[in-house]
Amino acid sequence: MWNYEKRLEYPINITTPNAKLAQFIMSQYGGPDGEISASMRYLSQRFSMGDRQVMGLLTDIGTEELAHFEMVATIIHQLTKGLSMEEIEKSGLGPYYIDHTVGVWPQAAAGIPFNTCELQVKGDPVTDLHEDMAAEQKARSTYDNILRVVRNMPEIADPIRFLRAREVVHYQRFGEALRLVQEKLDSKNFYAFNPAFDAPASCPSCGK
Repeated sequence: MWNYEKRLEYPINITTPNAKLAQFIMSQYGGPDGEISASMRYLSQRFSMGDRQVMGLLTDIGTEELAHFEMVATIIHQLTKGLSMEEIEKSGLGPYYIDHTVGVWPQAAAGIPFNTCELQVKGDPVTDLHEDMAAEQKARSTYDNILRVVRNMPEIADPIRFLRAREVVHYQRFGEALRLVQEKLDSKNFYAFNPAFDAPASCPSCGK
């Protein structure tokens, strides 16, 4: 299905480990608005998306989110590589270390494990695309928060800025897809787009 280029979408070369920052950035690995949620959301929604063009967009963006998942994992790995036990204990990474050593494991910055309840697949094109646009804005907001912490650390901030910029582009593409879907729905009965439903009854008060 894909051709995989064995390189990161944006280069990452962090020379100074920092366990505290790793815990913050970890939220975009396995947090509620992280990259694993995005990829699973879009690559699952594509199957019930009736419009082939929008299905292709979901596949493309869902695939790119896998690349972002890889980037965030690399950032976390480089920030935790070679830490001493003293650094781990002082940073507050100790509880994580007990369960995972310094392996990369999906959880939020607050320590809450990744949960698939954090993503939604409704099977309705308009609902799903609104969900996707909101998801991209929430991810953008999380990256904004991370950038406020790492703004003076270029080797970390630069790839985070790249990831943030891609969230904005994805939001724009989903907005275009939503307009496309709504134009098609406006030209015919909404429920004809999804044959699993019957057309709604007329309004009892106005008869329309």
